[in-house]
Order: sequence, then C-alpha cells, then structure tokens
Amino acid sequence: MVARVSIAQLRRVHGVLDCERGSIARHFSVAAAKEDAVSSSSVHGEYGKKVGRSSIFLDRQSEKDLHTFKVSSREARGSYSSKRMPIAATGVNSLFSCGQVVSARHFSSGADLPPHEAVGMPSLSPTMTEGNIARWVKKEGDKVSPGEVLCEVETDKATVEMECMEEGYLAKIVCGDGTKEIKVGEIIAITVEEEGDIEKFKDYKASSSAAAPAESKPQSEPVEPKEEKKEVSKAPEPTATKTEESSQSGDRLFSSPVARKLAEDNNVPLSSLKASAAKGSKKEAAAAPGLGYVDLPNTQIRKVTANRLLQSKQTIPHYYLTVDSRVDKLIKLRSELNPMQDASGGKKISINDLVIKAAALALRKVPACNSSWMNDFIRQYHNVNINVAVQTEHGLFVPVVRDADKKGLATIADEVKQLASRAKDNSLKPEDYEGGTFTVSNLGGPFGIKQFCAIVNPPQSAILAIGSAEKRVIPGAAEGQYEIGSFMSATLSCDHRVIDGAMGAEWLKAFKGYLEDPTTMLL
Repeated sequence: MVARVSIAQLRRVHGVLDCERGSIARHFSVAAAKEDAVSSSSVHGEYGKKVGRSSIFLDRQSEKDLHTFKVSSREARGSYSSKRMPIAATGVNSLFSCGQVVSARHFSSGADLPPHEAVGMPSLSPTMTEGNIARWVKKEGDKVSPGEVLCEVETDKATVEMECMEEGYLAKIVCGDGTKEIKVGEIIAITVEEEGDIEKFKDYKASSSAAAPAESKPQSEPVEPKEEKKEVSKAPEPTATKTEESSQSGDRLFSSPVARKLAEDNNVPLSSLKASAAKGSKKEAAAAPGLGYVDLPNTQIRKVTANRLLQSKQTIPHYYLTVDSRVDKLIKLRSELNPMQDASGGKKISINDLVIKAAALALRKVPACNSSWMNDFIRQYHNVNINVAVQTEHGLFVPVVRDADKKGLATIADEVKQLASRAKDNSLKPEDYEGGTFTVSNLGGPFGIKQFCAIVNPPQSAILAIGSAEKRVIPGAAEGQYEIGSFMSATLSCDHRVIDGAMGAEWLKAFKGYLEDPTTMLL
C-alpha cells in the first residue's frame, strides 16, 4: 500500500517545509515513524513537532498526525523498502525548495545486499575538503553503539576521533588504516543492523563515484542554455593562428597578447614552447645527477597550511606596523606572580601569557581590530578569542583561548599550556582551534628572533608577531647618566581592507601601554 498526499495537504504544509527539490512521504504508524525515521533538515512550523528524526504535522481537517519526512529528488524517483515497513515517495519538486537533504540509511536496490548504512568521510572542520584515516579503532564485525569511537581521522587541523551515530555492526571497512586524501562524503565503511548481514559485505567494494549521503548545496537560479548558446555564437571570435588552433585540441594554452604577437612575428609555434616548458618542469622535479635527497610526504595539515597562507598572501593587502616596548615592569610583575603560582600549585605565567592578556585588552579598547572582511560588510566580533601559534613536529597549530579579555593571567597560563600539550600530541579537537578572532605568534622567547612579520590568518584581519626582549643602554633621568632597559619588538600585520593605518597604530599604542604599565591589566 502506498500513502498518498493530496494537493490540499501539500498547500497546507507549504509554509512549514522549505525544500527546493524535495519530496514528502507518510509513515504508517507512530511506532514505525520512531524506528525508521529518515533524518532531515526540516524546519518545524506552527503545526509541527518532532518524533525521533521524523516530523509530525497536524492535519487541520482530520485532526490526525501526519508523520512526514523529506527525501532527496533522487530518492523520490523510486520506492525504497526496509524490513520493517514499506515506504513510497511522491515527488513534489514544483512546490518546495530544499538546500540541505541528508538520508540516514541506505536501502538495498537489489536482492544481493541487505539494508545497510554507508558511513562517509565527515567534514570535521570548516575548511576540511578531504581527510586521512589514521587508524580504525573498531574492526570488521565489531558491534558499535552511539558515542563509541569508530576511527581516528586526520583533518586539516588535527587528528580527530570519529564517533558512531547509530547502533549496529561494522560490516565492511572500505578505506583502511593509512588511507589518504579521502574526499568529504566518500564512503569509508558500511554498517548493518543485524549481525547475520555482515558476511554479505565481505566482497563489497564502493564504486569510484559512490558517496555517502551529504548535504546538497543550494541550487542556483535556473538558466536558459539556448539563449546562452545564441549569445556565444554571436560573440566575435578573435583571429588565431593555425598553431594555436591545433594546441586547443589538447590542454588549454594560456598566453599573454604580447607572447602571442612575438610568437606570430617570429613564426614560433606556441605549442612547441609549451612542450619545452613541460620538459623543463620534469627536469626540475628530478634531482641533479649525483645530488642525494629524500622526498618527505606532506601531512594534511601541512598542505592546508600552505594553501591558506598562499591564499592569504595573494588576496589580503598586508601592511606592517612595528613598535618597541620597554618591558622591565612586565618582567618584574611576572617574577612577583610566579612564586604565588607555585605556592597555589598553578602553572607559571610566561611573558607570552602576559602578551596574550595585553593583546586581548587592547582589542577590547580598539574593537575595530577585532573584525573580519566579509566582502559586502565588515563583521566586528563581541568575543575576544586569541589564537596562539604552536609549532610541532606535525606542523603549525593555532589553538584558541576564548574570551581572553575576561580571564585572569593564571587561567590563561593554564589553558595555553594544556592546548600546547594537546597540539604537540596531535590530539586537538575542532573546538580547540575554531572561532579565533586574532592571532599571536611568538618567536622571540623560544628562538631569540628579534623581529619578524607574520602572515594574517584568514578570516581574521590581524596577527601579532612578538620578538625577543633585549637590553639596551638608554639615557637616564639626569644629563650624562645612562641606564639599561629591556625592550621587546612587536609587529602587527594588518588587512588594509579592514584596519586602516591609523587604526592599527591606535591598537599598538594601547598594546604598548599595557606592556609598559602591566598593573593596569589587573584592574
């Protein structure tokens, strides 16, 4: 029996569901709805309530509950069956618009495979597009329960534990330990509900195009291909030499107008130049004869860091402001606070902890520097979350100290040391590094670097580079007298789209004031 949904009912729920290419189907009982509900991103309106992962809507005429769920248009074209209840989907693509549709369980289209769920590579950070399987905690045939760790996934930020969402059995591991560059959504494992179904997936192999259910991106506005083709055909085509035409049959050849003119004047085929460049690149990749070397594979975080820094340097208009601050009082305050920390069993306060606190208070005083460029507007944050750069053997990590302006020095010191320890152990979780609004990088204390310029960490608009403290001879109070003072260099890298020069200078002035009179940080 197939449940039918009338046009009148669809109109009544039009304000509740918002699905572009979606479908609506009906459960046959509340119990079945609770057991076999399909997850969705439903928006529950005035007449909606939630049961399990399905939605229950009230029919105004019959006063009966309609148990509904959304499935994608691809799923709506056919009928799916489970061992518990028959489900049929009726397409209503013309009435709803859907931006995100996720199905929780696959149902076998053939008689050879029982009902199962495909586990896809999850997106564990906002910038993650692919990941690596570090190791599987569960083995094939193991029983899994919600909350248990399935495997460890190496993301673009850290190694994260992937937890199981449903109870069942791990029938097949598609991507084993050490598998690299797995695209987000690509199938990595198969789970089943019944232990007896495990054997049927012994020889299962995911097709190259197979992917676990993922959130579909919102559809763009429809276009008219015919009109576009006409416009393209009407556009005048630039004259090209026969050499260029023949080269276009293969890889597209990019060349400047000057290069094309020179090649034409000298009767030099551009394709031959391209071939020469390709041969040259191969020679560059190979080592010179007699030169010993080793190729080190890039980790996921190394590749992502490289891409993000390259993008930052190419797209963000950087400028730099440097100031020297006398830090004798800062050093003295630290020497007075640490004995109290030792007596209370707390962590010792470092110069970098004091720098983080001063930077956070300066951001609160000059909130315009605590912002991000959002193309159409500038987003100014109310929270002051400071990322702290930590170099490890696995790569560069930037864990975050949240609301640093509201925390005491002892709390900041304890959090920074815990985060640095987890970074070195490669055990940071997404919440440990996401949500920062400003970054501090210190190469002075650990490495003795006097001064350097850091690259802005997008989407942030500024990063502070801290150099080492050095003693200098400076004029004393009276003429002819001299004294020795400790000075530390700090360079602020700014995104000129967000932070103007005067604004950056105002922030550095506030920052310097806290360093040179550190007792004001305690007020």
